[in-house]
Amino acid sequence: MAHVHTAEEEELSSRDFGRLRELIYTETGICLSPEKKTMVEVRLKRRLRTLNMATYTQYCDFVFGREGMREELVFLINVITTNKTDFFREPQHFEFLTRTALPELAVNSRSLVIWSAGCSSGEEPYTLAMLLSEYAEAHPGFRFRILASDISTEVLEKAEMGIYSSECVTPVPLTLKRKYLLRSRDSQSPRVRVTPELRRLIDFRHLNLMESDYMLAQKVDAIFCRNVLIYFDRATQENILCKLVDNLTPSGYLFVGHSETLHDMDLPVVPVAPALYRKAHAPPRT
Repeated sequence: MAHVHTAEEEELSSRDFGRLRELIYTETGICLSPEKKTMVEVRLKRRLRTLNMATYTQYCDFVFGREGMREELVFLINVITTNKTDFFREPQHFEFLTRTALPELAVNSRSLVIWSAGCSSGEEPYTLAMLLSEYAEAHPGFRFRILASDISTEVLEKAEMGIYSSECVTPVPLTLKRKYLLRSRDSQSPRVRVTPELRRLIDFRHLNLMESDYMLAQKVDAIFCRNVLIYFDRATQENILCKLVDNLTPSGYLFVGHSETLHDMDLPVVPVAPALYRKAHAPPRT
């Protein structure tokens, strides 16, 4: 009897990886280096089991068929784009926001909009919601709204639920934990949930940064797009950054990851601090 190969035994071939890599780049702008082949293989293995498929080639043939392209693409993007994030990650950014940016921005507008672009499972927008709620409490009349977007529908669902392990919320200061996180009634399940009041402050939205128009209701005062640009090649980075900056209010702030740089890019921004830029005023037209 012939032996049937399964995804457990078979590697993702270079040809199939190349096909998937090109599709991911076209659809999301994410550039997968050859070193990512093993990661893709591991992440797809569970998906193959779910679909009851025996090989990666069978999966690729399905994805590139008409039905697969329509139905499977969202799952493929979810699998590939999942990335780790934390509460209060790169804390100096949040310190700058509360001490410097908010007092300046609030002078011009009493209702601020902050955008977490590439929000993943929600730790960043919830961090922002806690800090802005605290600021609003100390400054009567201050109002704000938070937009949080991601390309992955899977992580957005998690973010909207606002449920995290106790370990995950370790970086959250104790006073904020007591105020904004609810402990599970199940003592066997050490989980917490963000309070409904805090969850209501965030508008979660599915958005692909490769889209030509982000269709935002209004310009935003600050954008947090941190540890997202590293997945794109330089030309795509510049293209996305142009659109992000275009959606900032005059003098709005752009926060990027500490390993990301806008050096030598033709963008109307000025550096303010490490991984932090401010939109430059456009020169008057002559």
